[in-house]
Amino acid sequence: MKHSFIKISFIVVAAQLFFSCGNDKKNETIEIKPVEVEKPAVPILEYSIVATLPHDTLAYTQGLLIHDNKLFESTGSPDNMPELRSVLGIVDMKTGKLDAKVELDKKVYPFGEGIVILNGKIYQITYKEQTGFIYDVKTFKKIGQFNYANKEGWGLTTDGKYIIMSDGTNYLTYFDEEMKVIKTLAVNENGYAVDALNEMEYIKGFIYANIYTTGYIVKIDPKTGNVVAKINFTPVYYNVRNMNTYAQEMNGIAFDSIADKIYVTGKLWPYIYEVKFPH
Repeated sequence: MKHSFIKISFIVVAAQLFFSCGNDKKNETIEIKPVEVEKPAVPILEYSIVATLPHDTLAYTQGLLIHDNKLFESTGSPDNMPELRSVLGIVDMKTGKLDAKVELDKKVYPFGEGIVILNGKIYQITYKEQTGFIYDVKTFKKIGQFNYANKEGWGLTTDGKYIIMSDGTNYLTYFDEEMKVIKTLAVNENGYAVDALNEMEYIKGFIYANIYTTGYIVKIDPKTGNVVAKINFTPVYYNVRNMNTYAQEMNGIAFDSIADKIYVTGKLWPYIYEVKFPH
């Protein structure tokens, strides 16, 4: 874990001191100079790559999670990549092949987004349609549909009680199982809003979120909304780009709570990486 320091200057308005000496009044100005205070920056967590697994290079990853020892993935389909599909299914971790169980109709819902599993149900959201779907986790049969007020839908995770959604801003929205809003949480780093929160995972009491267009994952304290640590996977992203020029930003983090393993990947990446870092 590395620490650096941010210096913050507090601007203090000059104060005037008025006093009299005998019958003569004199004005004297005392200038208080800015005081520099050292404030610790958010630490960067060191990580190591434990294993490299294959990943479907046609999977434009939007959601990634482990459930019952299976790796679930949802994908999107950008307009400029007509060969891609918005699907939801299970990844064969030996081959990387995504076995699609659900596919969205691109004419109605052109871009699928994040997924989460809670109490035997899979929740899936869409990008701009403000619409989501509920499936049975065993059969993938559609059992419900819902709407949300957020302008966009990006990532999903759960703390075991509530469903947590990102929407591209620095706000996370908490829903109950009926997708009714419980609360919102503003995410900040040293007092500054952290925008573009994307795919997420809840790991041992903290929310880990990809930051869109970057190789960073931030660790968020759900009690305060503060970013308490960051992980820089940019070197992994650059390495992936060297192998596949079509690969795009990192987006996907999954936690196997039984085996205590963490997996990360990205859009059109040829690999899923099992990684290790303090958590």
